[in-house]
Amino acid sequence: MDTFMLVLQFIVLLAAIFLGVRLGGIAIGYAGGLGVVVLSLGLGMSPGVIPWDVILIIMSVIAAITAMQVAGGLDYLVQIAERALRKNPKKINYLAPTVTYLLTLFAGTGHTAFSMIPVIVEVAKEQNIKPSAPLALAVVSSQIAITASPVSAAVIFLSGVLEPLGVSYPLLLSICIPTTYLGCMIAAFIVNKFTHLKLSDDPVYQERLAAGLIKKTHASVQDKELPKGAKLSVLIFLLGVIAVVIYASAISDALKWIDPVIMKRDHAIISFMLAIATIITIACKLDVSKLVDTSTFRSGMTAAICVLGVAWLGDTFVRGHIEGITEIAQDVVGTYPFMLAVALMFAAMLLYSQAATAKAIIPAVIIALGITPENNGDVYIIVASFAAVSALFILPTYPTLLGAVQMDDTGSTRIGKYIFNHSFLVTGVLMIVLSVALGFLVAPFAIDLFGSVPAVTAAPQ
Repeated sequence: MDTFMLVLQFIVLLAAIFLGVRLGGIAIGYAGGLGVVVLSLGLGMSPGVIPWDVILIIMSVIAAITAMQVAGGLDYLVQIAERALRKNPKKINYLAPTVTYLLTLFAGTGHTAFSMIPVIVEVAKEQNIKPSAPLALAVVSSQIAITASPVSAAVIFLSGVLEPLGVSYPLLLSICIPTTYLGCMIAAFIVNKFTHLKLSDDPVYQERLAAGLIKKTHASVQDKELPKGAKLSVLIFLLGVIAVVIYASAISDALKWIDPVIMKRDHAIISFMLAIATIITIACKLDVSKLVDTSTFRSGMTAAICVLGVAWLGDTFVRGHIEGITEIAQDVVGTYPFMLAVALMFAAMLLYSQAATAKAIIPAVIIALGITPENNGDVYIIVASFAAVSALFILPTYPTLLGAVQMDDTGSTRIGKYIFNHSFLVTGVLMIVLSVALGFLVAPFAIDLFGSVPAVTAAPQ
């Protein structure tokens, strides 16, 4: 009977996620809520924990970016990025993922990649390069950069979990930033060296060209006149991000510049981001009625609802079977540490969020591996595998992925009839594998050298 209920509950989990994927957009979150209703009221499971901290961090970061967008700051950043791409067009397979990686690292959300997609398409077409190559690299790198961004909900959550285990916030960033970026660049080298990139040889492109479907979109924003406060808004946001990093580092067990801690790390980023939004609104004299109409606000609030529904659904299932999951994790991950990355990839595919995936899986794995403040030898496995929570590209439903498909009028970026055979899968898996592999090389040594010796009574910041 227990096995039957487990199978039934798992079917409900998958069915809710599948329904959300079919409906698309914000409806992914709706379907997650429906799944919670069925699992709890229908099958007797206790509802899981709503990830309020993750949702509130997403909302606050989006609030600040929205203010910067209305002030013209995002257009200013896109102008800088476009200038770099057009100055070195033949290096687009390296520059495109670098630009989207840095935008995400700076902003804490991968949705900033939307602004670069038309530019990448046009520059690739001008160089007779299939846009599918730089687009796949750029979209996936923007997702992986979430696990290295100092203001992302995923990093803030994981740093709070790992702080008592000897991995401070600065140490986590010092491992994740170089390993994920280098993983993206090695993948770019492989794609650039070993794939056929000539656009004119693509039969789909030739068909669309013959049908008159290929048009020059003039995606350049170089000549666009920016509002007076554009550069100022970027400066304010940058200073705010620096303030977050300094404060989050200052309260870490490794530094303890601020002790006792009055404001926890997640509360700090929420309040700092709202403060940044306020300062930009005042300093740049924004029309606040325009804020809720921006693409950033809409995509950010959609992401928050998706995390609310899907992460709650995932947490409900995981908590209901935590003992079984713990036993499996002890046997599998304890013997084959890299299997944690595989599990995180699978969970990310379903949970649709790096932060939600980390919150649903990693605490259970820490318990399963018996990682404690006084026995933290395996904590490197968590850090090394962290990049795998970015596998949101496996199902071709993520907004930036769909946007790349729609904006590439050459037809080289496409989703096959078997769903999984799309332009992002191989490139994305390669980037994840390389990032995780580098993590397993770097994390053990970095933690041994720079990890703190936490007190047993330490609590997550």
